[in-house]
Parts: sequence; structure tokens; C-alpha cells
Amino acid sequence: MNLLVTGGAGFIGSALIRWLLSDDARAERERLQLRSLVNLDALTYAGNPANLDSVQGHPLYRFAHGDITDGALVERVFREHEITSVIHLAAESHVDRSIDDPGQFIKTNVEGTYRLLETARCCWPSGTENRFLHVSTDEVFGSLELEDRPFCEKTPYAPNSPYAASKAASDHLARAYFQTYGLPVLISNCSNNYGPHQFPEKLIPLMILNALESKPLPIYGDGQQIRDWLFVEDHARALVAILMKGTTGQVYTIGGNSELTNLALVRMLCMELQARCPRTQGTYEDLITFVQDRPGHDRRYAIDASKARRELGWSPRETLASGLGRTLDWYLANRAWCDAITQGTYRRERLGLKG
Repeated sequence: MNLLVTGGAGFIGSALIRWLLSDDARAERERLQLRSLVNLDALTYAGNPANLDSVQGHPLYRFAHGDITDGALVERVFREHEITSVIHLAAESHVDRSIDDPGQFIKTNVEGTYRLLETARCCWPSGTENRFLHVSTDEVFGSLELEDRPFCEKTPYAPNSPYAASKAASDHLARAYFQTYGLPVLISNCSNNYGPHQFPEKLIPLMILNALESKPLPIYGDGQQIRDWLFVEDHARALVAILMKGTTGQVYTIGGNSELTNLALVRMLCMELQARCPRTQGTYEDLITFVQDRPGHDRRYAIDASKARRELGWSPRETLASGLGRTLDWYLANRAWCDAITQGTYRRERLGLKG
């Protein structure tokens, strides 16, 4: 297998690459017969080459700089590296940014996915054992009420933000390429990821970094929005399991089995921070500030990952407590990584309401 990972310098993509090229994943590499891993990334605001410092020089790792909407570039990468499988992670992924600029989300998430699918269709002969894993989000399913059953592979689509709508459109394109052309597509929909190397506009790293600087911890509305939290390395293992064992044409929902309200999550973070580096004047929880809710804010997400457990033998290894502990310890030990981002083009005051 010559594997192409799109968006490999981003949060989830880099976690996937680091794990797949680690000693822990030696058995998976052997089962995949991995000959090379090519990372195609445009290195936009959320793509950080430092996320991949640990794999630089690995004999299987290759980097290609470019945009997935550039059809000529994508075809060149496919042909030069003789790509046989794809894990497609490159996407604009932040809801608030999609509200401000939906056009960029349509371009990257819809047009970019089309370019990759079309290139794979043209480059892969029919009858070969290729795989195209399209990675999506639970946000395409809309919002759940408290009494509703969790999302599963058969949940109807009901996106409520431009981001979710763009991902829903890309999911439908991927499915159509399987149904119409027989392209060996698989689709995954995951819950909220967290862990090391996450861009600090997202809820968990934003709260950690603001707390350490005694800045407000902004929480939308009443903070009772519920999310299912998935540790990013568990997600990486799930993606490789789908690539190895999944049935083409099928969808797999991937969750962390860790539902919690945003307010409870932030309070949990504050408690863990207080235990690690106590705040001398008051507690970190004193910094919690409620702000106006975002437009169209979904109330609850939850994932039923029983199909992945049953068919792939996958389940999350981290509990929310253990995963948050690993995440906090990483951010405390890697303040230079955070400062390189927040002291550059990005001011956290501008990102203060991003969650």
C-alpha cells in the first residue's frame, strides 16, 4: 500500500501519521504492507509542520505541499507516488469560521473532495484492491434531544451550519462515487476529537491556555450543550481499522462513549489544572464566563459506535478522564508550541469565542 493522507499536518491527520508510523503500530503497518505514507497538506492556518517533527526522516514518510482543490497537483501526487489508498482528512472544520465565510468551506470540503474522488476514479483500474476512506463528522446529523438515541450509520442527515452542510455534501459525493462508479469508498463520521497538538481555537486547548494566563473561559449560552468526546489517538486507530477491515460502501460512526455538557467539561478541566498547577488567587473555575450563544448551535451530539466494535474490533482505549489527563500534561509541557501559534498571526482574543 502507498497511502495518501490529506490534511496530515492538521490535528487529526498528524495524530494519525504519528501513530501509524510509531512502534505501537508496527503490526498494523505490516498488515497494510505499507510501502509509503504521503502527506498532502496546504499548510493553511491549522496545518502545522511542527506536528510532524517526530516522523521527519522516517523511511516511509513523504510530504507533498498543495491544495486538494488543485486537480493537476492531486493527479501528479497520485501518479508520482503510485497511490493505492487514501484517508481523506483535509477540511475546513470550524463552525464559527463557516458562519463568517461559508464559501471557503464549500470550496475545500466539497470541491476538494470531488477532485480527490475524480482523481482516484481516473487513476485506479477497476478490480484493484484500492481503498478511499472519507472522514466526516457527526455534525452532519444535526442535533439530538436529551431523550433521543445516539447517532448511528442510519441516522438521516440534518446539518445546521455551513460547515456541517459542506461535510454532508462531501459525504453524499463519496457515496455517489461508490454507487455510480464502483469506487471503493468507505465513510466515517466521528464525534468531537481532543488531544495533543489541537489548534487553540477549539474548546479544550482554548480553555487550558486561557486558564493558565488567568483569562476568561468563555462558554456559549448556558453551557448545557452535550458532546461525545473522542481522544484523537483512539480516532487514529479507528481509521486504520476501517481501512484494513471495513467493507467498501459502508459507513462507520466513531465515538468516545463520553457524553458531557460543555460546562461540566470545562469544570473538569479546571479541577485537573488546579491539581497540577494551583492558581494562587481563587480557582480556575472563577474564570468561567458565559457569552451569547452561537447561531444554530446544536444542543447534543452522541455516537453509537457498536458497528465499529462488532465489525472492526475497535473500541476507545482512553476514558475522558485519562484522555484529558494526557492532553493537559502535553499542553503544560509544550507551551512553546502553543506560543508559536498564539503569538504569531493568531491572537487568542480573536479566538476567544471559538468552541
